[in-house]
Order: sequence, then C-alpha cells, then structure tokens
Amino acid sequence: MTATRQFSPLDRLIIEFQHALGTSLGQAHAERPNPAGDVPELALADPDRRHAAGLMRINHTGEVCAQALYLGQAAVARDDSTRRHLQHAAQEETDHLAWCGDRLAELDSRPSVFNPLWYAGSYAIGVAAGLRGDGWNLGFVVETERQVEAHLEEHLQTLPPGDERSRAILRTMKADEARHADAAEQAGARVLPQPIPTLMALSSRLMKAVAYRG
Repeated sequence: MTATRQFSPLDRLIIEFQHALGTSLGQAHAERPNPAGDVPELALADPDRRHAAGLMRINHTGEVCAQALYLGQAAVARDDSTRRHLQHAAQEETDHLAWCGDRLAELDSRPSVFNPLWYAGSYAIGVAAGLRGDGWNLGFVVETERQVEAHLEEHLQTLPPGDERSRAILRTMKADEARHADAAEQAGARVLPQPIPTLMALSSRLMKAVAYRG
C-alpha cells in the first residue's frame, strides 16, 4: 500500500506559487473538448474582432480570478467535502481558462498583462473568505458564479453577430457556472450580507474595464 505523501508548509507554498505562475502567465490545458469544436470561423471586421477579443480577455481574466479564489478558499477549508467541491470547480474553471486562451489566439490577441495582480488579489480574498468557515466559503462561490453568469449573458448579447465560436464557448461556461452555484447552495452556502456582494460587483466592474483594454 502506497503511503500518501505529506507536504510541508514550504512544499505547499512552492506548489501554490507554481500554480499561480502557470495560471496567470502560462497556457492552460483543458480536460474537456473545446465547445467551439467545428463551429465555422467567420471573418470579422477589425472593430468587431477587437471587440470580441476584449470580451474574451475579460472572460479569461475572470477565470484566472476564479481559479485563485477557489484555490485560496480550498487551502483553508475545514471540511474535506467543501475542499473537494472547490477543487472540482477550480478544475472546470481551468477548462474555461484554456478555451478563452485558445479563442484569444484565434482572434490574434492575448490575455491581460495584469493577470498576476488579479490572481494575487483573488487568492487573498479566497483565503479570507475561507477563514470565516465553510458556509461563507460556499456563499462566495454562489455569489461569484451568479455574477459571472450575468456578465456572460451580457457578453452573449454583445458579441459581434458573426462570432459563433466565442458564443459556443460562453454558453458552456455559463451552464457550468450555474451548476457550480447550484451545487454550492445545496451544500449549505450562506447568503452573503451587504456590502459584500456590492463590493464584489464593483471589483468585477473594475477588472472588466481594465482587462477589456489589455
């Protein structure tokens, strides 16, 4: 029988740092096929292509933040089932990150140069949320996913008419986010009191404004 390896605090710190670099600066690899699949690529006028790239850059940065938030929460989660829930959600967010990165490359664009800063801030928020207890941990999942659902719906409506490849990706992401929120609610999420949801929305608005431009 193989013994489970026990990591020292330094080991865990190094692992988390490597993950932060890989998520914010590297190329993610999806476990699931890209939802765009065989959706044809239609030529977009330059303004439409730039607009689509700006929206997909926002979504890519959002997935960087989600990864950091959930892993920060998982690092201090008290209950194993909560930790597994957060880690599973983070893995699906890795798929989203990879799909958005692929789409940015197809649009001749790139991720936001500020992703390392967003990762660090989101990880810190995740740790702070997790230290409040697992009910609050899951409450942050619900609020995060509901806000992401809303902005994905907005992007589905405002993408250029011919950009069906981006739409295919965002539809799958939106369904995943709704499932994550529903699962967190069923697992005992607490409703976050004001002003936390409002502050989260304001932070998201700032991130979107910065990421859209680069």
